[in-house]
Amino acid sequence: MKHIIAGIDPGKTAAIACLDLDGNVVRLATGRFAGLQWFVDTIAQTGSPVVIAGDKKRPDYLTEKLASIFDAVLFVPETDISVLKKKDLTHHGFANPHERDALAAARTAYRAYAGKLRQAERLASSKSAEADSIKAMVIKKYSVHEAVTGSGAGRRLVRRT
Repeated sequence: MKHIIAGIDPGKTAAIACLDLDGNVVRLATGRFAGLQWFVDTIAQTGSPVVIAGDKKRPDYLTEKLASIFDAVLFVPETDISVLKKKDLTHHGFANPHERDALAAARTAYRAYAGKLRQAERLASSKSAEADSIKAMVIKKYSVHEAVTGSGAGRRLVRRT
């Protein structure tokens, strides 16, 4: 299953935006009165999340719970993402503000890891290794070397906040 970054926007109208580890949008979904199970099912149908991202500095219960359920890295921005920044991150013109917010969270998380992901991609291709898995390991705090050689496979993962 493909590794993904899932941005979420919980609330009465909830949304999920999933990116692959190349930063491409692979799913946008909106649900009314959606609960935890809707988020779990929608994300799991899309891929294996490496990152669960929110758009607020202080993560809400649902965002933390999803990161825990999927054993994913919880990503929160250093400051709340402004509406202007969300519009910039999603290229304006988004009809649904909930999907816009979820996509902004996912893209902010992706940008935070982009340098390491490019490095992992280059090293994986030079070693003829599976880039998606290596990128996922790098996000979960393995060094690029450990991810490519598999030398860190038994260590405990540390979550980044």
